[in-house]
Amino acid sequence: MTEKRTSSIAAVLAGLAETTVWQEQMYKDIHAHPELSFQETKTAALVASKLKQLGYEVLEGIGRTGVVGILRNGEGQTVLARADMDALPVRENTGLPYASTVTAVDGEGKTVSVSHACGHDAHVTCLLGSAELIARARQSWSGNFIALFQPAEEVASGAKAMLDDGLRDRIPKPDVAFAQHVLAYPAGKVGTQAGPVLSAGDSVRITLYGKGAHGSMPHNVDPVVLAALVGRVVARTTIVRLGYELSTLENRNRELLTELSALRTELAARRAPDQLLREGKNRFSLDVPKPEQVITVTRSRE
Repeated sequence: MTEKRTSSIAAVLAGLAETTVWQEQMYKDIHAHPELSFQETKTAALVASKLKQLGYEVLEGIGRTGVVGILRNGEGQTVLARADMDALPVRENTGLPYASTVTAVDGEGKTVSVSHACGHDAHVTCLLGSAELIARARQSWSGNFIALFQPAEEVASGAKAMLDDGLRDRIPKPDVAFAQHVLAYPAGKVGTQAGPVLSAGDSVRITLYGKGAHGSMPHNVDPVVLAALVGRVVARTTIVRLGYELSTLENRNRELLTELSALRTELAARRAPDQLLREGKNRFSLDVPKPEQVITVTRSRE
């Protein structure tokens, strides 16, 4: 059995050198033309076109811009592999010849720079390469292979949108599902381990209220100063911020990281605003409940 599995894997990987040739160009194309969440129309069209060339049954527009390719190959288990497609509202400063110079209008109506700062260009390219290798080696396996390209991962809405759009009823039921994420490993290396590897996330919004006043009146409550005091919050051990204490999370796998990375307010020269919005993410391991179920907040000493 082991020898048979080894030969099947070798057969699937036999076309890797040829596949890599077009993958590089596709990666650069997607990298140079990133699209925000639920705006992945060009990326989705590229994905659908490639899957059709490979002989997949293609479902488009699932969850607005999601794409699914189904390859049916006789009796056997169903394997689903997923890649996310959307980019981030981040300016690229890499200086690469294929660097993104794209701007787009985000969900709040603001024009923002867009780049693939989270590697989804690589995810799409890798899954399309896998889809080709698996399609070419049909004689070496049997069952169903599903290549799923999800929109809007960055805003935590794309997976739900696809499910709400009837995904479960439109594809064979998967026996196993795989996802991937690029990490800072040497080229050609794949990292795996038992248990949690990457974290889940929830958005955080904190509105800080102050008292708007002229900048020459420091005795008024300036929410910008309050935001600075909130600072970086890492709930891995007991820490104190703004007079509140977070309970210790003892288990190594029970980790919570709160990152507060954005400040939003209406600022004017020589004036302190009356309120400020601080935004960020909670990131936590998947083997524990969500943060609101793990952390208890108690008033510390004044």
